[in-house]
Amino acid sequence: MFSIAAHGHVNPSLDVIRELVARGHRVSYAIPASFADKVAATGAEPVIYTSTLPTDDDPDAWGTELIDNIEPFLSDAVQVLPQLAAAFEGDEPDLVLHDITAYPAPVLAHRWGVPAVSLWPNLVPWEGYEEEVLDPMYADLKASERGRAYYARFEAWLAENGIDTHPDRLIARPRKAVVLIPKALQPNADRVDESVYAFVGACQGDRAEQGEWRRPPGAGKVLLVSLGSTFTKQPGFYRECVEAFGDLPGWHVVLQIGKHVDPAELGDVPGNIEVHDWVPQPAILRKADAFITHAGAGGCQEGLATGTPMVAVPQAVDQFGNAGMLASLGVARHLPREEATADALRTAVLELTADPEVARRSAELRLRMAAEGGTRRAADLIEAELRLVRPTA
Repeated sequence: MFSIAAHGHVNPSLDVIRELVARGHRVSYAIPASFADKVAATGAEPVIYTSTLPTDDDPDAWGTELIDNIEPFLSDAVQVLPQLAAAFEGDEPDLVLHDITAYPAPVLAHRWGVPAVSLWPNLVPWEGYEEEVLDPMYADLKASERGRAYYARFEAWLAENGIDTHPDRLIARPRKAVVLIPKALQPNADRVDESVYAFVGACQGDRAEQGEWRRPPGAGKVLLVSLGSTFTKQPGFYRECVEAFGDLPGWHVVLQIGKHVDPAELGDVPGNIEVHDWVPQPAILRKADAFITHAGAGGCQEGLATGTPMVAVPQAVDQFGNAGMLASLGVARHLPREEATADALRTAVLELTADPEVARRSAELRLRMAAEGGTRRAADLIEAELRLVRPTA
């Protein structure tokens, strides 16, 4: 397995890896050192490599333009490839699993002559995706000098490794992908080639290692507020949440503010709000009545898996699309960041939790997700690929 040092890319894979190890497979997991302990806890062997990618600790390092977001992955891949080739020399795997951001993985699979399966943690392309989304989004970039240089470098790197696939298709159009999100979150799901992309839903496990959370005595309803692990430098948003829900009768609030905000920036915090830089999110959601989320892939799945009504306040990248999907499913309200005032947040939460149709849709989607198979089906699909190259697997 190959991934990068980012919670949103590592976490979705962990329970699948744990299941494969439990079934008797030897799994090596290539990952930077900061995630080695988390990987080792699954029973897999961490294979440590040095990465140049920005981390969750410094989200601003990704820049502001599209080219700023994609160049680091190529630069990192070029310097990571020889590290990983050396690490696995003489001990090449039977099958390569990889996150969509792990560009060296399909290159190594090609070099070793083994199949690759992408573990896909977010939305997948549908038939017509390139023409409808990718081409318009990348048109200006591809016409720019910097964009042309990026693609020339990418194509040359692939050619050096005997691959003539266009860079845009290297990751976006894999041979096989196990999709670790529920099909309900997928736009244009009826146009997805499910012979390639197999939806298995959330693969979360019990996450017991993250710790438990107990509802305080007297808490009538519980609200969790979390913007995930990366785009958390939002003190103004957290202050709006404190104003919206502080001393709201019958409500207890768990407010996760991340590493980049000092609790002192929130001002006076009423007693019904507990503030943390990190919380055991799944444990809280199992007891929560509502969830204010940035609509990252992980948060969306956890909210759906627990049947928790959501207010989606997206911050970046795929979160805007996820927020729209949640709203269209009838289980969430989409509040753009600039509209997420105290009044709007409070109104959205109170209306959602009082609406019996939202409760019905949330329960229906929770059951539909569970039927997709989750971790066990993901492992079954991977074992089926293994049997193609190692029939006794």
